[in-house]
Amino acid sequence: MPSSGKIYKINSAKVDRNKKYHLDEALALLETFQAHKFDETVDVAIKLGVDPKQSDQMVRGAAVLPHGIGKNIRVVAFVRGEAEKEARDAGADFVGNDDLLEKLEKGWMEFDRLITTPENLKELTKVAKYLVLKV
Repeated sequence: MPSSGKIYKINSAKVDRNKKYHLDEALALLETFQAHKFDETVDVAIKLGVDPKQSDQMVRGAAVLPHGIGKNIRVVAFVRGEAEKEARDAGADFVGNDDLLEKLEKGWMEFDRLITTPENLKELTKVAKYLVLKV
């Protein structure tokens, strides 16, 4: 069901629904649209002409978007020893063990995800009730 908003009507008047746009042309047209007051999305359908049932024609890949895919997630790595270096290299925002446990016991919750190793799970039981409330 088409939208009936003012901005929608202005933007849709710029599009010829009977025309197939080349990718560059479509993106240029999108840039002329008036923006809404919410995060907008664009769906793209591309016909590749491959048969995904054939193993030699499988299409896999990833695209890096210019503005990311959403909010930045702050990750805490509750680890010791060699795992600390691995966590830092992987991009964890906060890495540690005893110092993080102390902060967590005081109610610090300025993160979105907490990861740990099986060896450290026992220590996290002290603050588990706070972590469950964060979810």
